[in-house]
Amino acid sequence: MAGPRAFVVGTRGSRLALRQTDLIIDALRARSPGLKLLVSEIRTEGDRRPDEPLSRIGGQGVFVKELEAALLRGEIDLAVHSLKDVPADLAPDLALAAHPQRADPRDALVARDGHALQQLPDGARVGTGSERRAVQLRALRADLVPVEIRGNVDTRVRKVEQGDVDAAVLAVAGLERLGLLERATEVFAPEAMLPAVGQGALAVEARADDTEALALLAAIDDRETRLACTAERAFLRRLGGGCRLPFAALASVDGGALRIRGFISDAGGAHMFRGEASGEGENAENIGAQLAQTLLDQGAAAYVEAAR
Repeated sequence: MAGPRAFVVGTRGSRLALRQTDLIIDALRARSPGLKLLVSEIRTEGDRRPDEPLSRIGGQGVFVKELEAALLRGEIDLAVHSLKDVPADLAPDLALAAHPQRADPRDALVARDGHALQQLPDGARVGTGSERRAVQLRALRADLVPVEIRGNVDTRVRKVEQGDVDAAVLAVAGLERLGLLERATEVFAPEAMLPAVGQGALAVEARADDTEALALLAAIDDRETRLACTAERAFLRRLGGGCRLPFAALASVDGGALRIRGFISDAGGAHMFRGEASGEGENAENIGAQLAQTLLDQGAAAYVEAAR
């Protein structure tokens, strides 16, 4: 007689990805002691081309596609992602089966000499691979010079320390998960810098017909995180899914009520459209889509169409 099933968990091989996978494994084993879980490291397109801008090598999805392909081939049973890397539309045979409780979704500044943003010297070079962060940085201080940097969290922190850039903007969640949060010299309020869709949240993906895996993952799914992320991803989907313009959204759930804030701008950030929407959490999908439609109706639609 065959023993209990062993589930193969796919992950990228970066230190942060492996740490996130450990968090998922620990959560699953806490609910199912003795569960057999094997880890399979998979190198993605984004990992193979660490020095090229994400927009040049495919944008959203470059850290996900190989993991999804391995799921569909049956080589792995679960795939652990940073949700912000997952495209708005999934293959019909796959499901985002679990969103554990979300970590801090905000962005942070890591700067030399303990500087906060307003203390940086005139014309300071601030590293980021994100146009979303770049346009919001310029809105906060027009003199700052966003500089394209790639690499894992450790690499970007090191580039600040060795003087390649004066500062860098990174996700609080990544710093915290790697024990590097003390390197942050300022944590941005969402009013100053809205985070990426899904930032701070993890997603565990499985095949949609794998009922055993889906049942296993349901035990670690956090309702409030799922509702907030559903609204944010609906916002992204209504903008066109693979939107090439800077955009951001952050939703929160308090009891049964959901609130989402979002923005989209033209490529240079000269025209920025902001808004918010709220309603019952059970209507998360509609609320997120309605906010995106509001911004499109305000004038963002012309820029979205031009960027396609």
